[in-house]
Amino acid sequence: MGKKYRTVQFGCGPIGCYIVKFSVGRSNIELVGAVDIAPDKAGKDLGKAAGLDKELGITISDHAEALLKSVKPDIVIHTTGSKFDVVYEQLASIVKSGVNVVSTCEELSFPYVKHSELAVRLDDMAKTHNVTVLATGINPGFLMDAWPLFMTGVCKEVKAIRATRIQDACSRRIPFQQKIGAGLTALEFQKRVDGGSFGHVGMPESISMIAGALGWEIEKISETIEPVITDKVVSSNYITVPAGRAAGIRQLACAYRGGEPVISLEFQAYLGAPESYDSITITGTPNIDVKVPGGIHGDIGTASIVLNAIPRVVEAPAGLHTMKDMPIVVCSSDILS
Repeated sequence: MGKKYRTVQFGCGPIGCYIVKFSVGRSNIELVGAVDIAPDKAGKDLGKAAGLDKELGITISDHAEALLKSVKPDIVIHTTGSKFDVVYEQLASIVKSGVNVVSTCEELSFPYVKHSELAVRLDDMAKTHNVTVLATGINPGFLMDAWPLFMTGVCKEVKAIRATRIQDACSRRIPFQQKIGAGLTALEFQKRVDGGSFGHVGMPESISMIAGALGWEIEKISETIEPVITDKVVSSNYITVPAGRAAGIRQLACAYRGGEPVISLEFQAYLGAPESYDSITITGTPNIDVKVPGGIHGDIGTASIVLNAIPRVVEAPAGLHTMKDMPIVVCSSDILS
């Protein structure tokens, strides 16, 4: 815990700002820069942009390469998007600058599913520039992949894995409530689904990470997205949803092996869910059934695992890695008073 990691925050949206807040006061993090191209962010002090009650003396830049060359960080925390192909050029620019990356890009958590060519290209680039790239977060990155994988370590055999995440979305931030379709009609919800850019990103990646770690050959992966239609008025601090509209989302993904479902993931997030929890069920020897009542807070979990992964990323061999490749990520810093 003696080392301080010079860190740049790349992306100052809600998650990026959450990470900044968690960075301040950590004994092993030294924030030395920030990047965001949005006109309402660039040029502002990072502390103020993140909602802190003080300035940090770090001006948000809209020129990443110049900033990285100037401050020479150990690592960049990248939090700009979910789609690997969309953020690829950002990641490439960081890697070419000779800087390690930990990202929250969901598709990057196991990019060989949808973007194998880009993944190989980024891996080669990272090795050429002697840096490490990792994507993680609460989900994907922990709840539905790394966590159940670690639990299989005490099993003689594993036949099937089921991960379930149920959330009452009332307490989540408004971008999350919008992301799950709260307030949409059933038709509007389906149009979003048909558009191909709606719903939780990362289920096929989590399934493929599990299968890859266990050495399972998967025949197919199915995925469905449907609205949770409320039969009564439900409200959060941001939105009121009338009866007959979507309060949120139910998303299922399943992988088949030998014609049987062997990896099942279920994600439900909607306003007014009667119970929030995270659970893992492993069918094997022994059977394992673990439930976290209340669930793990998504924003706290994502910010924490990103920051806690920094020492692992800096110390890892060069290349593109996934959470199945990394040593166990543990809480890696004291909080300074």
